[in-house]
Amino acid sequence: MSKLTFIPRSEFDRVKAMNAPMSGRAAIFANLARINTLSMIAAAGSGHIGSSFSSLDIVSWLYLDEMRLPAKAGRDTERDIFFSSKGHDAPGLYAVMIALGQLPEQARLQLRRLGGLPGHPDLTLTPFIEANTGSLGMGISKAKGMAIANRLKGRNSRLFVMTGDGELQEGQIWESLGSAVRLGLSEITVIVDHNKVQSDTLVQQTADLGDLEAKFAAFGWNVLRCNGHDFQALSTAITAARSETGRPTVIIADTLKGCGVSFMEHIAMDGRWYRYHSGAPSPADYDRAIAELMDRSRAQFAAFGAEPGVVDLVERPVAVQLPATPQRMVRAYSEALLAEAAANRDIIALDADLVLDTGLIPFQEQFPDRFVECGIAEMDMVSQASGLALAGMLPVVHSFACFLTPRANEQIFNASTEDTRIIYTGSLAGVVPAGPGHSHQSVRDIALMGSVPNLVALEPCCEAEVAMAVRWAVRDNLRSSYIRLVSIPCDIPYSLPEGYRLQPGRGAVLRGGGDIALIGYGPVLLPQAMIMAERMATEGLQVRVINLPWLNVIDGAWLKDALAGCRAVVTLDNHLLSGGQGEKIMVALVEQGFAAPVRRLGIEGVPACGRNDEVLAHHGLDAAGLAAVVRKLAQQQDAD
Repeated sequence: MSKLTFIPRSEFDRVKAMNAPMSGRAAIFANLARINTLSMIAAAGSGHIGSSFSSLDIVSWLYLDEMRLPAKAGRDTERDIFFSSKGHDAPGLYAVMIALGQLPEQARLQLRRLGGLPGHPDLTLTPFIEANTGSLGMGISKAKGMAIANRLKGRNSRLFVMTGDGELQEGQIWESLGSAVRLGLSEITVIVDHNKVQSDTLVQQTADLGDLEAKFAAFGWNVLRCNGHDFQALSTAITAARSETGRPTVIIADTLKGCGVSFMEHIAMDGRWYRYHSGAPSPADYDRAIAELMDRSRAQFAAFGAEPGVVDLVERPVAVQLPATPQRMVRAYSEALLAEAAANRDIIALDADLVLDTGLIPFQEQFPDRFVECGIAEMDMVSQASGLALAGMLPVVHSFACFLTPRANEQIFNASTEDTRIIYTGSLAGVVPAGPGHSHQSVRDIALMGSVPNLVALEPCCEAEVAMAVRWAVRDNLRSSYIRLVSIPCDIPYSLPEGYRLQPGRGAVLRGGGDIALIGYGPVLLPQAMIMAERMATEGLQVRVINLPWLNVIDGAWLKDALAGCRAVVTLDNHLLSGGQGEKIMVALVEQGFAAPVRRLGIEGVPACGRNDEVLAHHGLDAAGLAAVVRKLAQQQDAD
């Protein structure tokens, strides 16, 4: 097993104390922070390298030379404030905070682990974090609120907000600009990490931003531009921003995504796609990158007559093994949509800058005239779909469920009133993958979409049911559909009954049993239920497992029959308990006069961040957690 290279905090202290210009010290500091950032992401098995590296020089300079840092964490401490609105660059920010002693050194191995450093910033979990981010577009608005509060409380604080350039496609950014000028919030400096690449490809090829300087200037902002990797240029720009007393400033910092490692920089893109936006580096890429960063570190120290520093070599954590023959819902969806589009020329696919993650590359290649890239603009995308539907097309809308369903919910409701058909596909649904944190865990979408009139929501439990769901939504459903997709590869220990077909409100018994029934959906919790049921059989308890893919339509009569003979029922929600399928099942059973007790399981409160297995266990949704509930229910029934 290869070791991971980390730079101890003592080395950062040595750099800060060196007899060298601040720009030279900052360059060494940022390079060492890149080493730790890369190793943290490698240890976690996921993270955002490109965005962290493009912004690390800016963050290092702010923390080393520009900001008053608080002596202790707290809302009321006198300090300057920095936070990143995009949030993807959290690993780089954590590396800087660890280097400066704001976070403990052992946190280097706790990125995206339960109880550790969340994948996107969370101020309730991490000291010295100023705002929760990861859901794009909110940062400038939050800074305005902070600035107004600081004035009312008599606090003298400068606020620095980092945004991504792809993030500028979010409408809230532009909503936030005008009043900041009207209120004269000169204490706010926005820094655009203008690295030219968003999640998949070039910003220019996704939704070109045009003349950014002119756009910000049109709102009345003081606009500056500089090289975001040139520390002297950064210093000059920030000094100029400080001298502006009547209006806020935006610094457009031209950067390279992946800066610091030659083959990770966006100018080394592999054709159309940027390879290092998210995920962990391969072992080979990690070794190459660390060698390049260490060579630069030695040269930087030598330039100032200093000896190269020491490093910590840490065993790489054992990676969680993928299933031997996993099923992949997004891949199955991509194939099914392609087949339907070949037979139906009215199908048109819309994407929100997630063409790789939503499986749309084959569609874009085969039907380029029926593919619309909308960029990071979910509300605009849904309203475009509304117009397409009104004009006789069948639009299929794609994004992560956590962004599509809440951000564009008003537009989705509006479209539902127009007596048209739209298919909404939300991937990355549910509590896992849990590493990115709560901004990316879609555990509200069933409640949001399930309440939309004229819309049927469903989540398939395996690749075969994915194909059925797409076919049903395209060919059979006369209303709009929401297809909820899990994005991680899943081990499926069951198969659908022979002859099974989708019938609204009905499902299938995956495993027989006469004691307690578990009802669920999707490829995350149903496998846990099956594993638990097999274990319970060895204890003499027979558990029935029912797949019910319909999230907001329940055939109560069918379900009552499917539960015949069971002494108790447990519903499983890969979602918050509030608004989940379990609530609808309970209502349907009450209306049918079902007498056995029903227990709902799901997420309560904010979902935890961490490795998938530990987060499912934390919420009591793994096989062991389900077994504990079933045993207790069985004991209660025996006692009665």
